[in-house]
Amino acid sequence: WEQFCCIAALEEAVFITGGFGTDSGRLRTTQAMVGGMDAPTTPLSRSKQEAREVWPLWKLVLIALPQLSVQVLWCFIGPHSAPYMQHLGAGTVLATLNNIAGPITGFFTGPIVGATSDGLTSRFGRRRPVIVTGLVSLWIAGMLFSGAEHIFPLRQCGAAGPASILEGNATNATRLLSEAEPMPVPCTALFFAAPMYWVMDVTINILQTPHRALVADLASPHQQVPMQVVFVFMMSIGNFLAFSIMQIYEKPVDHMIELMLGICLLNTVCVAIQFSVAREIPLNKADGPKKNACSPVLDVVEAVRHSPCLLYQLAGVQCLVWIGNTAWNLYSAQWFTQAVFQGAEHAGKGTEEYNNYVEGNAAFSFGGQMKSVLQLISTLVIMAILLKTTIRPRLVYAPCIFIGTVVSLLAAFVVGHAGGFAKLCLIFSIMPETGSFAIPFGLVATLNSRAAQEGKVVSTALQMALLNCCVTVGQQICTMILAVIESQMSLEKALPLVFMVAAVAQGFGGIGALFLNDAPPDAPLGEDSEETEADAEEETEVDAGNSGEANTPAQEA
Repeated sequence: WEQFCCIAALEEAVFITGGFGTDSGRLRTTQAMVGGMDAPTTPLSRSKQEAREVWPLWKLVLIALPQLSVQVLWCFIGPHSAPYMQHLGAGTVLATLNNIAGPITGFFTGPIVGATSDGLTSRFGRRRPVIVTGLVSLWIAGMLFSGAEHIFPLRQCGAAGPASILEGNATNATRLLSEAEPMPVPCTALFFAAPMYWVMDVTINILQTPHRALVADLASPHQQVPMQVVFVFMMSIGNFLAFSIMQIYEKPVDHMIELMLGICLLNTVCVAIQFSVAREIPLNKADGPKKNACSPVLDVVEAVRHSPCLLYQLAGVQCLVWIGNTAWNLYSAQWFTQAVFQGAEHAGKGTEEYNNYVEGNAAFSFGGQMKSVLQLISTLVIMAILLKTTIRPRLVYAPCIFIGTVVSLLAAFVVGHAGGFAKLCLIFSIMPETGSFAIPFGLVATLNSRAAQEGKVVSTALQMALLNCCVTVGQQICTMILAVIESQMSLEKALPLVFMVAAVAQGFGGIGALFLNDAPPDAPLGEDSEETEADAEEETEVDAGNSGEANTPAQEA
């Protein structure tokens, strides 16, 4: 029995430390299922499970590759959704309000998809069936949305058309209708594309939700934070590709179906690469309780009740940060083309307003590319700081947010019609987003990974989806505020005001980040655990002394 206890304790030590000293030889115990809502296990039961090799970093990077293609999709569709609605005949207020599709669908879809994925018992695994479902549905919804004007050809009106087609901006409507190029009247294409945009947002959330969870499932505890930073690395490359795609045509909204076809193909290729590398251990139906139709919703409630306090702190900060991020991600293209460069999308070709619009779109695309480069560099810097120093994550996150506060204030009060200054502000506006995707998700992944090692029931995908819900709340608030402002004034005057709102929100978000409770959990690994380990050894010696017995082999191990 003493020999058995010694072996069990030794295997437990291997499980906790991650191996016998080298990365190539690191071993860890296979859990009842990998990541997500793990079946409760005890140290004794874990010691009996089969040890397996930790996934090498390059394989985890390939598994994270679809985040790149998903980011291309978000980065392209975000700033062009409202202009595309206007292209189909919608007014400025209605075009802006349609952007609430992403926050609303993401708020409900993410947690439900995460809960469903965590409890899925398919023989193909828990994540991959959900990813395939999202990819197939994206193809259908994306092609229908972008091809609306081809399925239902646009009707046109000339100068005699109704001036109300741009409600909330009668002056612009009158001016635009006097141009040589006719303007589309709201028609069947608009009424078809608007709800299809909501459906497409649902499909994108289905597709993206399992990606982070799949990586968190397979990564070891010491790989969690670096891999979440790798996700941001992928996103920066995706942003660069998206802004490069915007430069293919002078007016991207005139070529939505061609661009959407290419983006869907890119997502398909990335998912194929992911599936060629990833291997999942199917969840045994006997490992968890029986599920019913309400189980995903109940799982969401349980995850909220039993989530660590840090998750609630991160939720509030994420919400504030993403009020500002949304102002830049969704409306900076309109800010460039209409407020800074004073162009008009419906102006006749060859006119001054048309040329200004094209110039503004080119400046926005170039600024976006440089923003992606800065995101890439800042991601590497954040990764180095987290891996090579003992600086707390909150002290990295907060400065990133405060940079966003400064550039939002400059955009609201200083930029005016200075195109070069506007590009500089756009470039540095990426810093809060870089921090918001690298650090909070990494902290949650680390907490869950260690909780799973301790035999606690955790839900990685669901908690990440809940954290993403706070992103959607910030997006919703920003969109609604802009819509209200647009109902009172023109779009050109409304956009600088929304940057004022962004600056205030991110200012409070940065202050909140400074007070995050990001201290290592009990009995952590690494340098921060030296004091805790020493205390544990001292307690063990005291216990042995009090009992009047020598340490057992298990205690020695």
